[in-house]
Amino acid sequence: MRLIFDGHLDLALFALAYNRDQTKSAATINQREAGMTDVPERGGAAVGLPDMRRGGVAVCQSTVAVRADSAVRPLAGYRRIDLDFATQAMAYAYARGQLAYYQVLEQQGEIALISTSGELEAHWRRWEEDKGEARPVGIIVSMECADPIVEPSQAEDWWKCGVRSVSLAHFGKSHYAHGTGVSGGLTDKGVELLGEFEKVGMVLDLTHTADEGFYQALDCFGGPVLASHTNCRALVPGDRQFSDAQIELLIQRDAVIGAALDAWMLMPGFVVGETEPGDLSIAAVADHIDRVCQLAGDARHAAIGSDTGGTNHMPSDYRTIADLQKLSTVLERLGYDDADIDAIFHGNWLRFFGQWLPH
Repeated sequence: MRLIFDGHLDLALFALAYNRDQTKSAATINQREAGMTDVPERGGAAVGLPDMRRGGVAVCQSTVAVRADSAVRPLAGYRRIDLDFATQAMAYAYARGQLAYYQVLEQQGEIALISTSGELEAHWRRWEEDKGEARPVGIIVSMECADPIVEPSQAEDWWKCGVRSVSLAHFGKSHYAHGTGVSGGLTDKGVELLGEFEKVGMVLDLTHTADEGFYQALDCFGGPVLASHTNCRALVPGDRQFSDAQIELLIQRDAVIGAALDAWMLMPGFVVGETEPGDLSIAAVADHIDRVCQLAGDARHAAIGSDTGGTNHMPSDYRTIADLQKLSTVLERLGYDDADIDAIFHGNWLRFFGQWLPH
């Protein structure tokens, strides 16, 4: 079994929004959710820390994820599961709650929070040496949508709290940039925030950034960039994916691009909640990985950013995150050797964060 570094998960969001105990397996979570119908994902959990250990997922980037938009009415009242809060102050509070969840999991020995290159190296070495299943999962905290950063000057505070990468937007327009589903660039505050990121060493995640903002960010930001969970627009049309030209620019910046397993990013025309995954298999993910490798001319920039969520919008042969191991056989069939597959499974993320995390 190959060890895996997953570039994108939302463990705290699933815990706090869906009331899922992430110390339990997906099977146990799904038993608890049997008969629940409040959201389509109920009974279809695909990730828990035991599944990660079983599947060799030694490290991941896992998010604090929340948006702020006063124009959006909540999907529900007291029992809310959507991401939008009315103000950035409220988004800040919710994000700090997600961060606190990770901190408690670390105190309980379930995870190890990683904020330096030395911690990453030591954690990875322990996983290589210890073949048992009681190991803590390593987590590098990322922020999906920068709205919880109330003012650009607050970037340093989040850095001190352990956040190491941030995407400016998610779906729609954030206070800092336009994201998936809308057109536009960075806001004035967004440009200012990138300056603060450079000062503290924050990694910029360009995932979800609208095209205009993508190019603008690359022009005005001189720090490290990545794409934690993004696929190829040439294979599946839509602004959620990146074009070949965008991928080539990321390669020029020595970025790493994590391939996502969301069915709507793998199957043209897929509509979450309406389309069934059907014959869609994990092999489709390998096609996006291969596209990045072909554009780069090597396997140095492709990785995994699974975005593992509900099985209702994942490939039909992907039931838990442990099924990421199936990618190894698929990549072998495409002609990738052991060294390349190891790079895709973990080596590229290890190299990137080994370089850009503080020493």
